[in-house]
Amino acid sequence: MTYRAKYILWGTLFHVKRPFNPPRSPLQNYLAQARHSSQFPFPGKERAQYRRFSRPQSIKYLWQSSPAFRYGIGAVGAGGIGFIGYNIETVPVSGRRRFNWVSPVYEEEMGKQQYEQILQEFQGKILSSWHPYTMMVQRVLNRLIPASGLEGQDWEVHVIDDKEQMNAFVIPGGKVFVFSGLLPICDGEDGLATVLGHEIAHNVAHHAAENYSRLSLLLPITYLVSFIYDISGNITYTILDYAYNKPGSRKQESEADYIGLMMMARSSFDPEAAVELWQRMEKSNQIAIPQFLSTHPSNHNRIAKIQEWLPQARLLADKSRDWTQSSFF
Repeated sequence: MTYRAKYILWGTLFHVKRPFNPPRSPLQNYLAQARHSSQFPFPGKERAQYRRFSRPQSIKYLWQSSPAFRYGIGAVGAGGIGFIGYNIETVPVSGRRRFNWVSPVYEEEMGKQQYEQILQEFQGKILSSWHPYTMMVQRVLNRLIPASGLEGQDWEVHVIDDKEQMNAFVIPGGKVFVFSGLLPICDGEDGLATVLGHEIAHNVAHHAAENYSRLSLLLPITYLVSFIYDISGNITYTILDYAYNKPGSRKQESEADYIGLMMMARSSFDPEAAVELWQRMEKSNQIAIPQFLSTHPSNHNRIAKIQEWLPQARLLADKSRDWTQSSFF
């Protein structure tokens, strides 16, 4: 009697209704069992277990298991250290050591592009060369340039008619921009010399080139950390910005304060005016940004450092009365 006949007979006798499932062959049984086990359907071989590694684990595994990977990382690291070491230089006047691979020529080329953009942005708001504000800025600049060591640059003065802005800057290459809103708080040529001396000092120290060099290090580190730890590049950049970039910018600002103070003293301006200017600036700022959040030192710390440098500045101012003005850089 066949299996199907026996199944029908058994169901008829016992009134049990079950679906008909024909028996499977031994091979079918083995394959079905293998699908639910941790083994391949071939004797002696285990099923591959997929395990997802995080990027740090993957890199750690490569470091431990691959000599070529270690040699590659070592070569890149040695090359980077060599490149940084080769481009370490000393800042004029302050003597600070810093990394900078950007040449003055390239820095000036970048300044030309920025100059054209600013002229276009403030088109129609720049005062004429015979305006009293422009002439005052030019007088102060003419006294500061011989003490800057940058006499060979093509200096130009631009006063922007904007009474709301209290700002000034000097682009690499000698392009000077002063907002008219800054002049009342300067309260005369000595105060203006404090501001212009500070801004020219950024050019003397080539801070624009240093910033570009710093950024060339910061961005690759940001991308590398973001890739390894699988986190947002914005988070990494923010951490590095507060830990590395902003402190570096505050150091530059303090350095420009020092160089500018010595420059204005060497140019026979009153160095005491620098303290008075920043005291007025402190009073005009209704809300003070915490220093660690800013690229600039706080006004209070700025005043304290300038007062610390005043004896040296007074000595230079006294000597400048007897010496023919020349560059001290």
